[in-house]
Amino acid sequence: MSLAQSQTTTVTALQNAPASPLPQIMIVPKQTAEPLHLADFIHHSIITRPPDLQGDIEVEAKIGVLKDRGTGNRLQLPVLVETILTSKAAGCHFESNMTGMQHKHFNMLLNNLKESSDKPGYHSSPIAYTHSHLVDSFYASENPRSRENIRVTRDDKTGEVLATVKKVRLGNLDVYNPKRAADWRISVNVEVPVPHPLGSPTHTRRKDRISYSHEEFVIDLTQVASSGGPGSQPELLHELELEFANPRLLAAAAAKRGDESSPEPERFMFDELIRVFVNNARILARNSAEGWQ
Repeated sequence: MSLAQSQTTTVTALQNAPASPLPQIMIVPKQTAEPLHLADFIHHSIITRPPDLQGDIEVEAKIGVLKDRGTGNRLQLPVLVETILTSKAAGCHFESNMTGMQHKHFNMLLNNLKESSDKPGYHSSPIAYTHSHLVDSFYASENPRSRENIRVTRDDKTGEVLATVKKVRLGNLDVYNPKRAADWRISVNVEVPVPHPLGSPTHTRRKDRISYSHEEFVIDLTQVASSGGPGSQPELLHELELEFANPRLLAAAAAKRGDESSPEPERFMFDELIRVFVNNARILARNSAEGWQ
């Protein structure tokens, strides 16, 4: 099937698909990686975080490839289906950078979905579209034993500071996808608000980002120019990630998961959110064209 035919098939299926209790942005693929296991991992990461670690929970799925540390090539495992790797899997690392052609491919696919969602009779709520230009400046932590940098995000056009945070990682899980061109990684973090740091940044990232928002989720397609400091050549990267639009809703749903004193819809809201999140991540990987880096 050609790329154009694949995109047409996806959009047509979306238009004909029945609505679900919490509809995802794209057609639901066949179940492979177990959403319940991923829900358990994300839930455990959220509820076991240190009580003094206050901030917004960030759960994101990045599309990329798992590479063998020894050869630098795509990881090859003796499995036939989508497989969740342990968080301490040795011998491989995850790379989220993709080629310019991949970026163009996803831009076309997501733009087609956006246009379809604006038409009468679309099966779900419309997809919102925003285009932003941001600059992330990174500063070393004042605590020499801390591994987390401080990130200051500004609007590239106005200079307005949008966020000053320290991103603390709670955990990652990688999903290996032998039948597709790409794998994906789930990351759970806490973004802790901090005062603006002193001194000069260690490096910067200029981001040209297109965001597609649907229900409780946002897909970010970003071109990043990363600079390591004065005199260094900027590195051009392309990234695709999916995240929750409302971190506080996710945290509240996690707190009520399995709570028998809560109404049934609230007890199961977390698992429903994760189910749709996983389906969206899986279908993004499924629609990856060949030629991933």
